[in-house]
Amino acid sequence: MDNKTLTIHCLQNTLLFAGLSEEQLTTILVVAQRQIFQKGDFIFKQKEMSRGFFIVKSGRVKVFNVSATGKEQILNIFESGENFAEVAALDGKPFPASAATLEPTELIFFPRQGFLQLLHHHPDIAINMLIGLSRHLRHLTSVIEELSFKDVPQRLATYLLKLKDAHLENLSRSDESPIIVTLDLSKTELAAMLGTIPATLSRAFYALKSDGLITINGSQIELIDYHRLQALSQKFPMQS
Repeated sequence: MDNKTLTIHCLQNTLLFAGLSEEQLTTILVVAQRQIFQKGDFIFKQKEMSRGFFIVKSGRVKVFNVSATGKEQILNIFESGENFAEVAALDGKPFPASAATLEPTELIFFPRQGFLQLLHHHPDIAINMLIGLSRHLRHLTSVIEELSFKDVPQRLATYLLKLKDAHLENLSRSDESPIIVTLDLSKTELAAMLGTIPATLSRAFYALKSDGLITINGSQIELIDYHRLQALSQKFPMQS
């Protein structure tokens, strides 16, 4: 398939443009721009004026904030078919966070003014955008909950279970069979995702291993006791 066909296929599988015909998507591509980034490139930085929003065609993008002390907190990771930065594209205000690539990435960029014109001509896009914004809000609410109420081992347990749900939910297995997941982030990136530092993350891995919940073989994590891991992830500390 040529690049145009691949791009239309990508848009068809994006929540934002779900339900639009190929003819409509072809029209939309007139305002779209293809952007290529290498691993670790900044797409935009916090407080820069918004230029528009993005859809990930291939690769992965992290959206994050950095504290005054230099500590990074990853707010979300976007993969193929997902859109980001649409809030700033709508209100025209500066980006509230930074975005950078986790690997070589191709993006479809929609400039702000061209996108606003699309909303006038395709109200279905606006409805889909509300659904997408609701999903982003739910995710950020869960991030706040995790950071506020759970310690690092509990956050790690939750993350490992999410990996299982994302990659292995269709795998046929008995309830007693161990589950193996592959870490898709470096230790530094995972620590930033979980709101901690690499040293504390290493101690959390050791704690889960010592408790007989997991075994570790490089990036391969075997979930030895899935039910206890799930119970740990759902446990909230007692309030004093």
